[in-house]
Amino acid sequence: MTIGVVTKPGLAHAGDTLMALEQWCAQRHVSAVWSEAAAALLPPAADRWVSSADDLPRMVDFVLVLGGDGTLLGMAGRIAAANVDIPLLGVNFGSLGFLTEITRPELFTSLETVIAGSASHDERMLLRARNLGTAMATHVALNDIVFSRPSGTRLLELGVWVGDHFVTTIRADGLIVASPTGSTAYNLSAGGPIVHPAMDALVLTPIAPHTLSNRPIVIPAERDVRVQMASRAPEDGMLVTFDGQTTLDVPSGADIVVGRAPHPLRLVRASARSYFDVLREKLGWHQR
Repeated sequence: MTIGVVTKPGLAHAGDTLMALEQWCAQRHVSAVWSEAAAALLPPAADRWVSSADDLPRMVDFVLVLGGDGTLLGMAGRIAAANVDIPLLGVNFGSLGFLTEITRPELFTSLETVIAGSASHDERMLLRARNLGTAMATHVALNDIVFSRPSGTRLLELGVWVGDHFVTTIRADGLIVASPTGSTAYNLSAGGPIVHPAMDALVLTPIAPHTLSNRPIVIPAERDVRVQMASRAPEDGMLVTFDGQTTLDVPSGADIVVGRAPHPLRLVRASARSYFDVLREKLGWHQR
């Protein structure tokens, strides 16, 4: 068993945890590959196995992320790009942490279950986008793919199709196409619904629509979503952002298709908490 250890760059308060983790691996004869950011938080060691975050997924049996949801999303994209089927375990060193739901005190207990092969996993849908008629590379996201207008430009006009059916033309600041996992991210802030991650669905949520009747809609994940920019200001173009990590500048007239990626991501789940426990904790539903 080989663990890939990834941290948010500069996460200084994770240093003690990383040193304890290195000792834990040595005591159990478990190999570890450290991302460059994680290794930078440890005292120098000549025999430590260090890799770039991009290469790391191809070298390990599973990935441990110490950080927040942004760090986990970055690694989810790298695992998808590497086309490997390995679990991802996220430990929350950030603030909210819907995805990095395992707490620091639960770290080593969770690792023991992974090593023993008894860990619980959730399969989370990944989104895939491609640009019809161009050589744009395929991009994958776990949470969402967001279409937005560049700063200082007018509202976007986006034609939206689901499968072969035209839905509407949206005039708005943008459009979110979210997975069930991403329903608690930007989608939730924009007024979209929470969708249980076991649902096979996509969520389309306009961002600040010009017409208030443009509301979020949940559709079957088996149908691709096609988004075409139809702006009256073709020089403006639009931005397409994947999980808040990567942004592409797309020219007017781009025809982008978003759908379910062929393979899901496996997330190690905290066995002591259900999805609804996480919602109550993160959204403060237990508070008056």
